[in-house]
Amino acid sequence: MDKDRIEGAARNVKGTIKEAIGKVTGDTKMQAEGKADKAAGKVQNTVGGAKDAARDALK
Repeated sequence: MDKDRIEGAARNVKGTIKEAIGKVTGDTKMQAEGKADKAAGKVQNTVGGAKDAARDALK
């Protein structure tokens, strides 16, 4: 498993938590940061998946 997939998944979870805290507290800035973190985490996870697929194809 590629390092980017692990970091992307962690960033996605972090974003989900920040977004939820922002909703509960009414902090729209934190909500937006959470959404941005989730999106960045999904992209990073996808990049890691592509790296894994390329590595597996070369085997």
